Amino acid sequence: MASGWSAAAKDLPLGKDPAHIRRRIEAMEHLLERSFTIPGTRFPVGLDVVLDLVPGIGTTIAAAMGAYMAWEARNLGMSKTQIARMAGNVGFDWALGMIPWVGAIPDLFFRSNSRNLKIIRKHLDKHHPATTTIDL
Repeated sequence: MASGWSAAAKDLPLGKDPAHIRRRIEAMEHLLERSFTIPGTRFPVGLDVVLDLVPGIGTTIAAAMGAYMAWEARNLGMSKTQIARMAGNVGFDWALGMIPWVGAIPDLFFRSNSRNLKIIRKHLDKHHPATTTIDL
């Protein structure tokens, strides 16, 4: 029996078209920012916060995963300004996370991957409206 993550990863499309890219970056954002909730609360957290608890290397791994979204934005033909803004979000998140243990706290509130997803969605909705999904 496959685990939840491997089953979800198996269903992700590998194509280069905007609809497939949208699905991949939405899945990455979900993994990094909202994969589970803190027990006893309704506050969603993701792998980004968990990795911040591993000083240095965990933050760097999370930043690399966040940089993947900027790389996909480049594949969509987004402007250098938009990509630089996304890189700034990832870099700021990485810098905060480099503070051992304490760095995870700001990451609960500064969700760089959610911010970057919003930038990408705005671009996709304008330039590739057929990829728009309706959240229920």
